[in-house]
Order: sequence, then C-alpha cells, then structure tokens
Amino acid sequence: MSDIPETTSASTGWGVALRTGAALAAAMGVGRFVFTPVLPLMEAQAHLAPASASAIATSNYLGYLVGAILGIVFPIISRSRNALRISAVALIISLAVMPLTVDVATWVMIRGVAGIASAVIFMVAGNTILTKLASTKPHIVGWAYGGVGAGIAMSGILVAVVSSVSDWRASWWSAAALTALLLAVGWFVGESVPRTGVTETTAESDQAIPSHRRSFIILACSYFFEGAGYIVAGTFLVAAVSATGPAWLGGSVWTIVGAAALPSCAAWTWLSLHGSRPTLLTAALVLQAVGIALPSISGAAAPAIVSAVLFGATFVGITTLSLATGRHLRVPRAIAILTAGYGIGQVVGPLIVAPTLSGGYRPALLVGACLVLVAAAGSALLRIRFPHHDQPHRKDRHFRGSVGSDGLQPNSEMERMSETNGISHRKDHHTA
Repeated sequence: MSDIPETTSASTGWGVALRTGAALAAAMGVGRFVFTPVLPLMEAQAHLAPASASAIATSNYLGYLVGAILGIVFPIISRSRNALRISAVALIISLAVMPLTVDVATWVMIRGVAGIASAVIFMVAGNTILTKLASTKPHIVGWAYGGVGAGIAMSGILVAVVSSVSDWRASWWSAAALTALLLAVGWFVGESVPRTGVTETTAESDQAIPSHRRSFIILACSYFFEGAGYIVAGTFLVAAVSATGPAWLGGSVWTIVGAAALPSCAAWTWLSLHGSRPTLLTAALVLQAVGIALPSISGAAAPAIVSAVLFGATFVGITTLSLATGRHLRVPRAIAILTAGYGIGQVVGPLIVAPTLSGGYRPALLVGACLVLVAAAGSALLRIRFPHHDQPHRKDRHFRGSVGSDGLQPNSEMERMSETNGISHRKDHHTA
C-alpha cells in the first residue's frame, strides 16, 4: 500500500498531469525561481550586491547542469521515483536553510544543491509526462508542463504577501513550506522499480531506428542559446522592473509571468498538432526576445507588463516544444542531453552579462534578448529538411500513402498509426 497504483493514475490522464505538474511547480516554479522575486528583498534588507546575486544564480544553474549530466551518465536517475524523493527532500531543506546565514559563499553552495535537486525532479517528471501522456493524451501534456507557470505564479504571490508583513527570511521559509506541499502531491511521480527489460528494449529500439542527428545538433545549439538568454530575464527581470518601474509593479511582475505561463504550454501543444514545431519554436523565440528587450528600452509600466506576458507565454512553451522535438528526432537520451545543454547555457548566461551589471539590470536584459535571437536563428535553420513525416499535423498525408518530406514512407497501417501518435512499434516493423 506504499504506492498509488499506476493504472489508476494513467487511466485518467489528469491524475498524471496533476502529480507531474505539482512536481514541476515545486522544482522549477518555486525551488528554482523563487530567488527572482526574493532578490529585491535581499538587496534591500540583506544588502546583497548585484555581483553576488549573479554568483548565487550561477551556482544554482551549475547545479542544474550537474543534475542533468547525472541523468545522462545514469539514465535510471531520470526515471526513478526514489531519485525524485531524495531530490525533493534536498530541495525543501535547501530552501529552509537559506535564511540561517548571510554568508554569500554558503548561499552559493546551498543554491547549487537546489539546482541539482531541481534538475532531477524535472527529468523524472518530464519522462513521466512523455511516456504516460504524450502518446495517449497529448492534449493534457501542455497542462502538465503548465505546472512550472503555476509554481511561478504561486511563488510570486507568496513573496508579495509575505514581504508585506515580514522580511526576506520569512519569504524563504514560506517557499520551503509551499515546495513541501507541492512535492507531497507529486510524491508518486516516476518509476518505483527499475524495469530492466523495458530499458533494454528501449535502448535496442533507439538503435534500430535511424535518428536525425543533424537536426538534433541544430536543436541542441538553439536550446543552449535559449537557456543562456532566457535565464537572464528569469533572474533579473523583477529586479530590473523594481529598480525603474512603479513600486506596485515590482511585486506583481513575477506573478504575471507565472499566470501567462500556466495556459501557454497547452496552447503551444495544441498549435504543434496543427503546425511545424520548428516554425512554432522560431515564433516563440522571437516573441520572447522582444519581451526580454522591452524593460531595457523603457522603464514604464506598460512595457514591463507586456514583457512579463511575453516572457511567461513563451519560456515554458519553448521547453515543451524543444523536448517534444528532441523525442521526435529519436536520439537516445534526448531529454537529458537537451537539459544538459540548456543547463550549460544557464551557467554561461549570467557570466556573459556580469560585466554589464555595474550599470544596472537593463543592459543585461538587452544582452539576454540578443542571445534568444541567436536561438531563434537556429530554430529557423532547423526548418530546413526537418523530418516532418511523423509529426501530428502531417498525419493525413501518411494515411493517403504519400511520401513524407524526408522521403520516408511508412511500411504499414500499424506504423502509420504509431508514428501519428509519436510511438514506434518496432516489433511490428521488424516482422512486417
């Protein structure tokens, strides 16, 4: 009786979405990004300097990278329920101990541990979403990933409320409590027992089907630059708006980001069923670049609100589209590899903008926007000779029996149905 039966949660779809969404809300929305709305409080009350804030943020992103690399080296980590639970406990503790010191070096170490824990939880939840929802209930996938936006919105509201009656320390403790509550909901996400047979079969299948490595390399490079650019806004957007905009806006902008992110994943997922993912990625990246650049151009309230909406409406959607595209390209361990590249970008981003922080946060946001535009150029390049043959929006072409855009044609009705749903029934393929 220690585990919830898998069949019950899988049969509803929404049960899986609720648990994985809660895990993502805790790991990403709160565990990783609560530092963003707390940062202005720490600057004012704990006298945290911008350079120190950048070092703390970089440590968290470096930890995220380490967690992603662990998922590559030890694939079972990215699926294991026990790995998620250990990471959950580590993440909660890391948030709770932040107020116990004012030493920057200690903060750097603590946020590094939080980054590792966040990455592991993200990979376990992401793999659960793709294996249990992507092929059977694709319309729910976006809502599951929307947990990130829900977590951001909750952390923004939480910090705004707590800061009105207490200080930065109470904000961290409240964030730890919220994370514990969310992870209690997501406690059963992941595989309870390593399924060796299934893992071996999957590995053999990945080798049996040709992957599109050229397209995957382009995708990985684009996703790297997205990680470098978006994290600049993810770290400094609230501080930049607080420094130049109205007082009421600084506490609200992060909540606006989360509110925009919550439905955005479902919207981008729906669009991907009717259009090319590379085209959608390019559009999302361009919109995000505009959103990041706006506060660097004007300190008024209207551009800041538009910036928050555009940023929230794109950054989780870009992750959803990128991971789905990586899976579509059939490269082994695609999620872990893309997460690692994204993590490297998040480490590099704050380092690139560090020299500009002496002049405030606005120049840093402009640099971040430029990095995202480079990512958009990469995703536009991805459109060339992209293997659309088993994307959902091309399914009618296959049922008519015509050849796909890459010259490949399904060999059987079973294959056509499998590819339409993003599943490849390898045994049928080999025995046909």
